[in-house]
Amino acid sequence: MDVKSIQGRLEANGLSPDAKLAGKLAVYLDLLQDWNRRMDLTAVADEAEILDRHFLDSLCPLTTGRIPEEGSLIDVGTGAGFPGLVLAMARPGLRVTLLDAQQKRLLFLQAVCEAAGVTNAVTVHLRAEDGARKPEMREAFDLAAARAVAPANVLCEYLLPYVRVGGCALCWKGPALKEELESGRRAAFLLGGQMEDPVAYGIEGRDWEHLLLPVRKEHPTPKAYPRKAGTPKQKPLGV
Repeated sequence: MDVKSIQGRLEANGLSPDAKLAGKLAVYLDLLQDWNRRMDLTAVADEAEILDRHFLDSLCPLTTGRIPEEGSLIDVGTGAGFPGLVLAMARPGLRVTLLDAQQKRLLFLQAVCEAAGVTNAVTVHLRAEDGARKPEMREAFDLAAARAVAPANVLCEYLLPYVRVGGCALCWKGPALKEELESGRRAAFLLGGQMEDPVAYGIEGRDWEHLLLPVRKEHPTPKAYPRKAGTPKQKPLGV
């Protein structure tokens, strides 16, 4: 997809980017399609849908005012780089850490960063629960983000241990969130957080129901959390 077409879609969604962002996204999109032939990065094949479902879905929450121009953000379970790497491209002043348990995904993200000239993103090869127990990463970030990773209560245990007091976990969610809110609130409380109201956002021309769920970090996370790898998913908090 050419830079002009990408820039048009960004502007149609109120993002008003400069040409540099559209150019970086064009490089990213080309590499995603190329690498996807050799490894599983996305099940979406149509180019226009990839742009909307992955790239624009990562960027549209910028219109909510929840993501600052500067600061630090960790994308937990980044996969093919959504939302973290896209946000790094859109926010050059934001220091972004891309964390994933699969090294091959991180090799892809490193290739994108090199090709697109992204210098404000680093990759870390760890499971979510293990990274949050490292002193240099625990409660070290202004923001922790995740997209299409787990239910809200599980996400709270993955994300909140990374967030400094006063910072925020941001969860990209769909309509299933309505059934996750109660257990999510209980889990957030146990982890030192306070769930805020979800913020709806849309993608022009699509009827998808997308929500950004902010969880404010109010107190330090107890040392017992996160539990050992695999436990948050097997025995979720708040149920």
